[in-house]
Amino acid sequence: MKKTALTGPVHTDDTCVDLDVDAAKAKKALKHFDSDSFLANCSHRPGVYQMYDHQQKHLYIGKAKHLKKRLASYFRRQEPGSKTEALVKKIAHIDVTVTSSETEALILEHNLIKTEKPPYNILLRDDKSYPYIYVSSQHDYPRLAFHRGKQRTKGRYFGPFPNRYAVRESLKLLQKMFKVRQCEDSFFNNRSRPCLQHQIGRCSAPCVEKIERSEYAETVRKSMLFLEGENDDLTEQLSAEMDRAAEQLNFEQAAEKRDQLAHLRRIQEKQFIDSGRGDIDIIAGAIHSGHACVQVLYVRRGRMLGSRSYYPAVGIIDTVEALLEAFISQIYIIQGGALGTVPSELIINAPLSDNAMLSEALNSSAGKQIKLLHSVRSARSRWLEMAGQTADQNLLARINSRQQVNHRFEQLQKDLHLDELPERLECFDISHSSGEQTVASCVVFTQEGAKKSDYRKFNIEGITGGDDYAAMRQAIERRYTRIKKGEGVLPDILLIDGGKGQLNQAIEVLEELQINEVLIIGVAKGASRKPGLETLYVGSADNPLTLPSDAASLHLIQQVRDEAHRFAITGHRARRAKKKTTSPLEGIVGVGPKRRRDLLRYFGGWQEIERANIDELIKVDGISQRLAQDIHAALHPH
Repeated sequence: MKKTALTGPVHTDDTCVDLDVDAAKAKKALKHFDSDSFLANCSHRPGVYQMYDHQQKHLYIGKAKHLKKRLASYFRRQEPGSKTEALVKKIAHIDVTVTSSETEALILEHNLIKTEKPPYNILLRDDKSYPYIYVSSQHDYPRLAFHRGKQRTKGRYFGPFPNRYAVRESLKLLQKMFKVRQCEDSFFNNRSRPCLQHQIGRCSAPCVEKIERSEYAETVRKSMLFLEGENDDLTEQLSAEMDRAAEQLNFEQAAEKRDQLAHLRRIQEKQFIDSGRGDIDIIAGAIHSGHACVQVLYVRRGRMLGSRSYYPAVGIIDTVEALLEAFISQIYIIQGGALGTVPSELIINAPLSDNAMLSEALNSSAGKQIKLLHSVRSARSRWLEMAGQTADQNLLARINSRQQVNHRFEQLQKDLHLDELPERLECFDISHSSGEQTVASCVVFTQEGAKKSDYRKFNIEGITGGDDYAAMRQAIERRYTRIKKGEGVLPDILLIDGGKGQLNQAIEVLEELQINEVLIIGVAKGASRKPGLETLYVGSADNPLTLPSDAASLHLIQQVRDEAHRFAITGHRARRAKKKTTSPLEGIVGVGPKRRRDLLRYFGGWQEIERANIDELIKVDGISQRLAQDIHAALHPH
């Protein structure tokens, strides 16, 4: 079996896994938490965050609908002496796990709190039994209610639910959808006028007969249909009722059915974190700008218990496949598993060339049959997607930390033999589709990291389609003409993503504008176009420079170049989308008028289609796995 050794220590959560460096050195290296740098690269998606102190002990575990906004709230000015202020002072670092919905974040947060018991969390003491939703079906006007404990009262019980928060959220949304009463019988029997719940649109007021008994029974039937899991039947009924009301010009009722459909989509998000059985480790690797992250999610007895981030020094490794092979060899074969044992399944985010031999070695070292899987479906595929997104997010945050950027700038000065430390870098890139809708990007990096307020896009016009040289010339000319007029700041180094041709265009423009104090560097990909094999043309096409693949200065150039590429593609897609005046669904191959209509009927509105994941899109008649992926990618270009 071919093995690739990881060079240097393997880091996890900014401390060392005991490979080459002892824990004392890792603790000594800990510094004050840099919240500005962390928040600048934090995800906007829902997820769970774990706060640690300098001894790598949990301080607090929380969930967020929008991770960046929620975490930013901790670092605003707090009241003196508050618990939040005390918590923030102890933070050494924060790990995040990105999820695809708030529901998943809620369940994962609950599992982590029960396992870790952080001192700043409110620990739940009432989890001796699982909660249920109770329907008092023996009444003329049944009620929905939260229930925990023995099921003695006559009625229907739906559950169990993972925790009381999930029940409360479901009851709240069912109130919005069907307006079934949730009040106690003593309160219901003594009403002479509607209560506040009716006034805010959360109850149909059966207590004072504001609704016919047969109509109320129908709302209860629909509530129970949903709680029984008959979601497809309920969706079809609501869609038919919405269409019928619209045909009869009863737009108020049609809007009500539309809102019920939208709420239904939110309630029935698949809570895959507590699905399935068995012990599994989900392992996702990511490599970017010379750095690597391996994210491991731990599933035990079908439940997600938590996650852990590893940051190995990759050396000559340049593919995710090689990274995973080396990681599994060291952590699972040599050390016997990340949690001290090797589970029955390992799921990875890239196929391995030596998968069979690695599996054999795992079986031999663990003394049992271990499945090493890559292609998975259902809940396992969602777990794998979560691990991959979290690895990318944590790696990006680590790369863009202020300490890393400062070190790279210092190394760049050394490798380029500069008299002074460069303070500002700019990089240009070009993006187009077959020569159409050409956009040039300009990104700016300082010693603080990416300075996005100074980013610029240029819509390129008046050139032959596909002429990257002319596009580069026009963008640089427009940018530095404005700077010469005093509208900006000159960089110390100008990076051009391209070979000698693009570089020469930039040199000519700056000579015409009599700008002599900017060092121009062309960044040309090697023949294999792999990261780490770039050739730098410093100052002219006749002065090539090749840096070692593990050089911090090269990693900085790669990072800036990749950001320029991303920003150019984003601008190109935005320009292409702006040209369209039709539905965003139009233009997707395979989505015609009928499928657009089916999508709108199923989800109840455009916003719900946009927030749906691939698994939800597949549920619509005529939408295959491949088409669902195409629709999701078109609606989420970032």
